Amino acid sequence: MKHRIVVLGAGYAGAHAAGRLARRLHPAGTEITLVNAEPDFVERVRMHQLATGPDLRHRPLARIVAGTHVAVRTARVVAVDVTRRTVELADGAELGYDTLVYALGSTAADVPEHAHHLAGRPAALRLRARLGELPGGAAVLVVGGGLTAIEAVTEIAESRPDLTVAIAARAGVGDWLSDKARRHLRRVLDRLGVTVHEHTAVAEVDASGAVTGTGGRLAADLTVWTAGFATHPIAAATTLEVAADGRIVVDETMRSVSHPDVYAVGDAALAPGAGGRPLRMSCASGIPAAWQAADAIAARLTGREVPVKPVGYFAQCISLGRRDGIIQLVTPDDQPRPTVVTGRAAARIKEFVVAGASWSVAHPTVLMPTRRHHVTRPALLSPAP
Repeated sequence: MKHRIVVLGAGYAGAHAAGRLARRLHPAGTEITLVNAEPDFVERVRMHQLATGPDLRHRPLARIVAGTHVAVRTARVVAVDVTRRTVELADGAELGYDTLVYALGSTAADVPEHAHHLAGRPAALRLRARLGELPGGAAVLVVGGGLTAIEAVTEIAESRPDLTVAIAARAGVGDWLSDKARRHLRRVLDRLGVTVHEHTAVAEVDASGAVTGTGGRLAADLTVWTAGFATHPIAAATTLEVAADGRIVVDETMRSVSHPDVYAVGDAALAPGAGGRPLRMSCASGIPAAWQAADAIAARLTGREVPVKPVGYFAQCISLGRRDGIIQLVTPDDQPRPTVVTGRAAARIKEFVVAGASWSVAHPTVLMPTRRHHVTRPALLSPAP
């Protein structure tokens, strides 16, 4: 019988994992099923653009995997039973697996009732509709100081200069960046007319704005919540070992430390990175982690040596509207280096990186060696290296 591999989630991590597995393993011995709630691959790192502009290009998953032995199943995952090795789908179906790749990603954390967020295509479209309803002079407040907040607030301010736009961060806005990058960020925010409220915790959001932790008020006709991400609760409901935030604890090959037939990649995994620091939730982590998991699975199934390539970082790419940006070079453990690219050149580099990530999803068989390996039954029965 063929070895059944089920990949849950077709974001950057899941789609790359499925494509790489198809290229590494021969179809005679394996069947790969990619399960996703939507029929299309969605460029999540473009959600701030979708919220302020036209629709993104549709990339049907069935077309992406055409010509490989990956089968796409469009369905929402509701439960995983790691004892019975089954996945329960919202349509009532149940999938069995021999190896599971869990890549269900993350969503926005603790979004207040009266706020919008950007953690997915439906949410971005709702935000776009609401922005379209706002008259000139209306106030928009973005809550958060991280990458999503910075890209959202600059995109909104640039696309709707008739609005009053502000950002409120518990700490500093972009305070992890180098001095040069922070100075450029502040110049762009000033140029776009964005009011910055740093060291301002938001305690409550209502229909007319936000209440700060000190009792102050930030008036807004629309509040956008970008203050953190949360994992889906499915993994925490299993007997998998998970961290306090619900991420599956994995080793350097992205293999669950408690269940050797389960791998986790992307935002769903608590994985060790360079210097022992956990990988952060990001596309920059998800894609190399997916490659790592796929290569480890293929090696273990075919009786070859398991490659271990520590995942490290090179740069953080930040768009500041469509014509400006920051490329912050970082150490492998994600600490800022002095070198920074800014302005239009940075915007072009960011677009090249994002387009390249999507291209590699849509061409899963181009960037990898051509030789497929056959599953060896003894390798399936032997202890993992």
